[in-house]
Amino acid sequence: MKKIILSYRVQRDRDWKSAVLAINDVLVKLKEIPTNLNVVTDGNPIYLLAQHWFAQHDINFDVTQVIGLTNDDPVSKEYRPLKQIIERLNRTFKGNYKPTTGFSANMGAVSKVTLFVAFFNFLRPHTGIDGKIPAVIPELEVLPHMPAKWCELIRLGERFAIENSA
Repeated sequence: MKKIILSYRVQRDRDWKSAVLAINDVLVKLKEIPTNLNVVTDGNPIYLLAQHWFAQHDINFDVTQVIGLTNDDPVSKEYRPLKQIIERLNRTFKGNYKPTTGFSANMGAVSKVTLFVAFFNFLRPHTGIDGKIPAVIPELEVLPHMPAKWCELIRLGERFAIENSA
């Protein structure tokens, strides 16, 4: 399983609207929505509200909520590993974010999150997949060191933005 970040919104509030936007970020990347789609979340009720919003727009999926820190129920026993993936990602991000001591403007936070996602998805080897990079870009594989890979990733991003702006 490749573990990549598909949604990375910076929101002031964690409400049903931000849940709708995050889930939509994932859904638009699918060629078609599977009939048996199950979104696994923590216990925050915003995801149930988002599910309801999508259902009103004829987009249906199940939501499984993993609540608490222990496997005291069958749902937790089955789905805890998926929640643990998110918790590990949060720890990785917090370790990367903590030295910044926060941002006084939203743009700084958005930039930090965007750069973190680029590194996590396209540059960082993951031990969980045998030291491989989850989203391989062939142009980056041939480069000798991380600074060159960053420069090429930025160049490819700029080219993509120009080609898709019209």
